[in-house]
Amino acid sequence: MRIAVVGVGGVGGAFGGRLAVRYGSVPDHEVVFIARGEHLRAIKEKGLRLLTSAGELLARPTLATDNPLEAGSFDLVLFAVKSYGLEAAARSVADNVHGETIIIPLLNGVDITERLLGVLPRGVFLYGTVYVSAFIEAPGVVRQVSPAGKLIFGPADGAVEKFQGIDGLFQDAGIASELTTEPRAALWTKFIFICPAASVTSLLRKSFGAVMDDPEARELLAGMISEVEQIARAKGIALPADIAAATLEKIRQFPPETKTSLQLDFEKGRETEIDTFTGFIVKSGRALGIATPLHDRAYRELVVKG
Repeated sequence: MRIAVVGVGGVGGAFGGRLAVRYGSVPDHEVVFIARGEHLRAIKEKGLRLLTSAGELLARPTLATDNPLEAGSFDLVLFAVKSYGLEAAARSVADNVHGETIIIPLLNGVDITERLLGVLPRGVFLYGTVYVSAFIEAPGVVRQVSPAGKLIFGPADGAVEKFQGIDGLFQDAGIASELTTEPRAALWTKFIFICPAASVTSLLRKSFGAVMDDPEARELLAGMISEVEQIARAKGIALPADIAAATLEKIRQFPPETKTSLQLDFEKGRETEIDTFTGFIVKSGRALGIATPLHDRAYRELVVKG
């Protein structure tokens, strides 16, 4: 199988690195990294160093390149770019994708698979959700902060049988994967946590602990969780009845100094995924006729601040 990892940052490095360690030099598989800049040059020269709490892995992909045209066709593509670069990344590998190519996005956001469907002319499109904390520490070096990472994936129609081989491929590489018949529920379970948390921490410039210690900030967070839940249920997503309370408790359990990636991007003046999070709920609310005043306000203020 020819596996491509498009975007070898924190997420792509954490999961793609393990795939390259396991399959980068075996006869029946190839692992291609699509990367760029100094990071790519370092990977080509020395491999990708993946630093984890359990030790260091050195991943040597079969090929690392910034030119997909030289890579041939792919049987499995993992997209791990930032959401604002998704369409450009998809167009760059369109000629590498054939009708049976399995495509799994590992990005934040609940509409990523649909966006890929709008760009790529062919392929088998799955939904994917990941839980991992990792970042590029230096060119050619990815540090995984969380002790474990998880990849949840599956098809929209729930027919998982034909993808069990992919699940086995991941697990044999040391990736904690779960092939699910309800991949959209998995996506929204994460989104109902990460979207309000990202919006509130960015808007108020507060860490998780500071938000939870401030009654007004905590009330804003709970209100935004409720708005996301309303959108999810209107879209037919089967979420647990106690999802709102469970999400607040999940945030409470994080280290108090935790900041979201969206907040850090705003603080550092980088391009952000505001439209993937806050903006998506604003747009969905309007389309569904559901009021989202808290997200509306946050989006207006964050766009101005950004």
